[in-house]
Amino acid sequence: MAGSKLTKADIIDSVYEKTGMDKKDIHGVIDSVLEAIKQGLMDGRVVELRGFGTFEIRLRKGRQKARNPKTGATVSVSSHGVAAFRPGKELKKGVWNITTLNAESGVGGDET
Repeated sequence: MAGSKLTKADIIDSVYEKTGMDKKDIHGVIDSVLEAIKQGLMDGRVVELRGFGTFEIRLRKGRQKARNPKTGATVSVSSHGVAAFRPGKELKKGVWNITTLNAESGVGGDET
């Protein structure tokens, strides 16, 4: 794998190379898509991107015995939502054979 992470700028460059669209337009489209996903989640909706995966909010129960890692003090944590991603079949199948991790990023590398 080249590099340790894929950034929005990398995605914009990739779309530019494939389509020849103006980079400002691509940036606007990507921002709009991400905003729509974020707004959907904040509205309590499940965001399904067929062939890719599903974003959803999962509720975490509150706890009385959480610990502040900096101070070690015991604190209570109220119930709250967390964003979760469930990969689709194709994505699951695509990453299934990754057997090694890149030490820098924790991202898999191909083993062939």
